[in-house]
Amino acid sequence: MIDNLLLGFQVALSAETLLYCFIGVSIGMFIGVLPGVGPLAAISMLLPMTYYVSPTSALVMLAGIYYGAQYGGSVASILLRLPGTASSAVICLDGYEMTKKGRAGSALMLSALASFIGGSIGILLMAAFSPGLSELALKFGSQEYFMLMALGLVAASTLSEGSAIRGLAMVVVGVVLGLVGIDLTSGAMRFTYGNFELMDGVSLVASAMGLFGLAEILANIGQGERAVPSSKITLRSMMPTRTELRDSFPAIWRGSAIGSFFGALPGTGSTIASFFSYATENRISRNRDRMGQGAVEGVAGPEAANNSAAQTAFIPTLTLGVPGDAVMALLLGAMMVHGVTPGPQMLTESPDMFWGLVASFWLGNLILLVFNIPMIGLWVAMLRIPYRLLYPAIVVLIVIGTYSIRYSIFDVYQLLAFGVLGFLLRILRFPTAPLVLGLVLGPLMEENFRRSMMLSDGQFSTFLTRPISCGLLIIIVLILAAQAVLAFTARRRPAPEKEISTS
Repeated sequence: MIDNLLLGFQVALSAETLLYCFIGVSIGMFIGVLPGVGPLAAISMLLPMTYYVSPTSALVMLAGIYYGAQYGGSVASILLRLPGTASSAVICLDGYEMTKKGRAGSALMLSALASFIGGSIGILLMAAFSPGLSELALKFGSQEYFMLMALGLVAASTLSEGSAIRGLAMVVVGVVLGLVGIDLTSGAMRFTYGNFELMDGVSLVASAMGLFGLAEILANIGQGERAVPSSKITLRSMMPTRTELRDSFPAIWRGSAIGSFFGALPGTGSTIASFFSYATENRISRNRDRMGQGAVEGVAGPEAANNSAAQTAFIPTLTLGVPGDAVMALLLGAMMVHGVTPGPQMLTESPDMFWGLVASFWLGNLILLVFNIPMIGLWVAMLRIPYRLLYPAIVVLIVIGTYSIRYSIFDVYQLLAFGVLGFLLRILRFPTAPLVLGLVLGPLMEENFRRSMMLSDGQFSTFLTRPISCGLLIIIVLILAAQAVLAFTARRRPAPEKEISTS
């Protein structure tokens, strides 16, 4: 592995490759900051430009846009409760609360550190275990994926800031919304009511922007100007406290492990990894009672997870030729355009390209860390912009970002509908994060369930006869049983007696 990495750094440190790595991560970070645009649109627009450069430089730049957007996506989530990317949506929950408490600089610094550590761990795992992790991913059939999605939906109930029942209710709403569109098995249109704009389903970008961004603006209209940070943002003021560092590092390690696992599985990716990381912290963190109220674990864990997943997502794409999401599919197409055939033979036929790409990931993450820290003061300075100027600009960016995905005015209507829905849910004290996760996992869960039923001739026992699937089912049952026991003991616990005054 050391020889391979030396070969990779020899390629990555060349002037041309290093230049395109810097260009890629810089574009990716700024694309991530802009809400709703995302790396997919940026890569699509820049793909024709790569035809005139070497295949290695082209892939290094496009990959830099992808994982650079993971860095930038958390900035708007933390400062404005606007997820720059879908994977950073869950960071809104605690990141924005830290901003309201005057800890925006610390939140952004922790986010940058978690991104770098999570990405570095993902790169090391990619370099060391690409063949082994690819073989593990091959063992995941439709039964395992269904149980994995079911585990995600059960864990999503822990995202609820209050009642777990309300969290599960929002998961169900998200799953139902995920059923809208064309049935992949029969080709029939479901729940579209004759509207062809819904053939591709409910827009994830419009839902996330509406539920988190537009709803936040509607909730804060008329609340007056918020307290702004000091005019001078120093490095010392941005440094997290010892307590914040102590609480965040265990979450970073856990998030990196979760993200590395999900990134290596085709079809999952950084969005699911970040939600799983948050659910894990909400269950086992020492400060789980403060989750959703500005806990550093709610920022550090998911941020490390989505960046490590962004790195290990290249494992199935490069070693198996199996893209995990739309961005990976686009990068796969870019490789084929340049005459590169991804798959097991890539390690032997094009080792300089493969290991050069791996080495460029670490260099890109280092550039992003160095580039991000001086920019934190600029990002925090955004909070000094008055609401009367900031809110119209945010609404314009949200609308443009939503419209630019499919150039559809109907997506803007979806944005408005989800904004009103998010505002009403806030009034009724229903959590919105489980709804987004249900919308993400619902279609994948249905697809893998139906495929499992077709392969087993309708036998439900297929989920029990496969070891990994059965193990995941046992975990789901244990989680549900634990929640039931906790709820029962909480009800049986006697209420504290009131003191009787003798005066």
